[in-house]
Amino acid sequence: MKQFKNFYEGTYAKYILPGVLLQSVLIGGGYATGREIYSYGAKFGAMGWISGLTIGIGFALFAFLTFEICRIYKVYDYKNYIKQVIGPLWPMMDILTVLIAILLIAVMAAATGSIFEQVGLPNILGSVVIVLICGLLNFKGSKMIEKFESIGTILLYGGYILFTILVLVNKGGNISHVFSTMDTSTYDGSVTVPLCIYTGILYVAYNINSIPMGMFSLTRQTKRKETFISGLIAGLLMVIPWFLSYFAMMCFYGDTSIVGADVTTPWMEMIKAVNGGPALMALFSLVMGWTLVETATGCIHMIIDRFDVAMEEKGAAKLSDTNRGLITVITLIAALVLSRVGVVTLIEQGYSYLSYGFILFYLLPTLLVGGYKIIKHKDK
Repeated sequence: MKQFKNFYEGTYAKYILPGVLLQSVLIGGGYATGREIYSYGAKFGAMGWISGLTIGIGFALFAFLTFEICRIYKVYDYKNYIKQVIGPLWPMMDILTVLIAILLIAVMAAATGSIFEQVGLPNILGSVVIVLICGLLNFKGSKMIEKFESIGTILLYGGYILFTILVLVNKGGNISHVFSTMDTSTYDGSVTVPLCIYTGILYVAYNINSIPMGMFSLTRQTKRKETFISGLIAGLLMVIPWFLSYFAMMCFYGDTSIVGADVTTPWMEMIKAVNGGPALMALFSLVMGWTLVETATGCIHMIIDRFDVAMEEKGAAKLSDTNRGLITVITLIAALVLSRVGVVTLIEQGYSYLSYGFILFYLLPTLLVGGYKIIKHKDK
């Protein structure tokens, strides 16, 4: 037990945990359902892997840059981090971050409701369940969230690998056809390398908020080696499930009833198509539900942390449990109202608009200003 604790607080916490937390926030909603993988890569068919490669490189790069700035300046919340790279413009990140957090939770609620509906339960029940669980986790605090999301990563990877193998064994023959013919037919337009790269950059941009959501775990990092390796691990943890989903979708590419623009949960449709049976559907629902809760929990935890930082800067005590609960309820109600729009509409429209804001106020300043500060800083 002592050896495990030393590993958890040492190697795991420094190198792996930051990536686990980032991946846990990123993976929920459209990502877990497969919807985002279609929208930001799989719709390009044989050329979609270019978007995936861009996404992996982008997440690894910006995870490292962010981790290193946090380590150098000892800032572990997004407000004080962003002050280091955009100075007085930092309030713009407050606006963007709260908006994307509410939008993400809305996607979680909409996706959960859709899953409940497909297994014969009331749609609204799914939304209520995710609200109650993530509210409880935020009430319990950071340590509980770390443990919950660590277990979730193991569950998710086990599930994704199992689902992908099942699809490949049953329908893998279509993959060779897709790549041998360079099939991009599902996309209504010309597919080019720049388009795929641009789409990958947009995906990184609107998901970049998942990095600040894990900042509270970075206090254990003390060397550039640790931030660099953990950044690489974070990039891998974020993109491996993307590629598993992508290759599974290529097994059905061209069948728009399973992998198409109007399909809300492609993974569920793929499992049905290979006759996964009730046991596998139950496992899929558990994996999906867990990842949805992880993302919603991370979003709310970040907002609460932001309030705590503001209170400390004013010399006041951190939020009481009552106030934490109040913020959680207000955020979740706003997201539940928004979730009625539907998961496809939220992903296709809401995310795209916010992507440009994150490119302007996070990606470019982190790359240029943050990169310059890292180069100039002499690591001890």
